[in-house]
Amino acid sequence: MKQNWKPGTMIYPLPAVMVSCGSNEDEYNVLTVSWTGTICTNPAMCYISVRPERHSYDIIKRNMEFTINLTTEDLARATDWSGVKSGKDFNKFKELNLTPISGVKVKSPYIEESPLSIECKVKEIIPLGSHHMFIADVVNVIADERYIDAVSQAFDLEKARLIVYSHGQYYKIGERIGRFGWTVQKNKNK
Repeated sequence: MKQNWKPGTMIYPLPAVMVSCGSNEDEYNVLTVSWTGTICTNPAMCYISVRPERHSYDIIKRNMEFTINLTTEDLARATDWSGVKSGKDFNKFKELNLTPISGVKVKSPYIEESPLSIECKVKEIIPLGSHHMFIADVVNVIADERYIDAVSQAFDLEKARLIVYSHGQYYKIGERIGRFGWTVQKNKNK
């Protein structure tokens, strides 16, 4: 038997990312975001949704750029802490022993400890209610060579030990069970 619930945000799991922002060291900040994702392949575009009362909101709106940093099991504590503490009260990079590295194509820093960082320039801000969506062009991706497969040159998600967020909880990503199209291949190898 199934129950009807009031409308809500129950699409899980979601990425658990740390978004870095700021155009100089005095305003650098880190914000944990789960409402993020890809919205277009060509041109490469993504989004983050942020509450206007968050400290990072004004920083991102003023600079019109940010960097999405994927998170790992080793970064789980920093991911949670940067989501519950405010950059108004703390320098999150110092508190969490994270290393801000100057962006390549944007002014916002990326997090050295992250296995993959996605530099973004905001195209549009859409007020949606509790959150505003920052739609952005992906202008650069910075991948840690330790997680790039030598043969395929693909980013090894399993080796990076990424984490996800699901309804108030953080989880490790499990092992791969298949790849795109494996169900229709003649040789049904995963």
